[in-house]
Amino acid sequence: MSNKPLELSLSKTAAYSFDFLVFIGRFQPFHNGHFHVLQTALTQAEHVIVLVGSSYQARDSRNPWTFAEREAQILSALSAEQGERLIILPLLDDLYNDQNWVSRVQQSVHGVTCRFPPKIGRQTPRIGLIGYSKDESSYYLSLFPQWESMNVAAQDNLSSTPIREQFFLHDQISTDLPDAVQHYLDNFRQTTTHQNIVKEWQFIHDYLSGWENTPYPPIFVTVDAVVIQAGHVLLVERKARPGEGLLALPGGFIRPQEKLKDAVIRELREETRIKIPAPVLMGSIIREQVFDAPHRSARGRTITHAYLIELKPDRAGLAKVKGNDDARQALWVPLGELNPAVLFEDHFHIIKAMVG
Repeated sequence: MSNKPLELSLSKTAAYSFDFLVFIGRFQPFHNGHFHVLQTALTQAEHVIVLVGSSYQARDSRNPWTFAEREAQILSALSAEQGERLIILPLLDDLYNDQNWVSRVQQSVHGVTCRFPPKIGRQTPRIGLIGYSKDESSYYLSLFPQWESMNVAAQDNLSSTPIREQFFLHDQISTDLPDAVQHYLDNFRQTTTHQNIVKEWQFIHDYLSGWENTPYPPIFVTVDAVVIQAGHVLLVERKARPGEGLLALPGGFIRPQEKLKDAVIRELREETRIKIPAPVLMGSIIREQVFDAPHRSARGRTITHAYLIELKPDRAGLAKVKGNDDARQALWVPLGELNPAVLFEDHFHIIKAMVG
């Protein structure tokens, strides 16, 4: 019922332990473990609020389906009556600010619950958070002390990661998915979108295979330039996988004998051919920050050092740039027009964290 007005009252909830249960997940894809949690929630609450994480970000091997596609998967697995009791909403990630993410969850839940009249004799609805503590990604269960927490036993330790690998690398649909979702994926693999994601998966698989025989899992160090001028940020369009066609910050891997600041200026000038001397760019660095979310890159553990470079406004306009090296084009994008759905990896979050 995600697009329908919420007109039902809470007057008939005596049989339920909760007025609302909140279920947060990425559902990439929606598997039987998620289905089990959702079925449990529907027996315990009159309404279930499903917050679909990692919404509105670019497709990649870890997040191949959009919010709308995952919403369709969830609804396809439920009866019409169950669907009427579900409120499905998108939830944007905030990889480097838990409090912003928590606030976003709170606002989403309040935006739903405030539209229902309270039960007689009670000023506020009873709200709970439901999930299963299967790994570090479920840490959110402890972030909302104002709500009761309901843990559901993990269903056969299911994980979406091998299901995605089976689908995109081996063209097999897992039986650990509800029947309706299996049918959904069967239709999805007929699309050009699926073909593009398969190519991305194959690239990542081949890339990681090159590091299989190292004594320890490799940790990569990169740099990214966040160049700001007159309310615009400098981006490049990637011309190769991973993330071909997506917008990204200028940057890349450091060289063995290179200092971080030297690397970021080199990468910036190589990819954008920006018409500003290197010493001026170096002197315009006003801030640096490390971004180390464990899953920030599909290529493996990659820690990036981002540098905020603030250029003075110029009456002649924005600094001249031109795509080069790994960049199909270089362009200035107004900060107010940034779209996470077309930005590579976590670059949207890096920009937000550094610029505000």
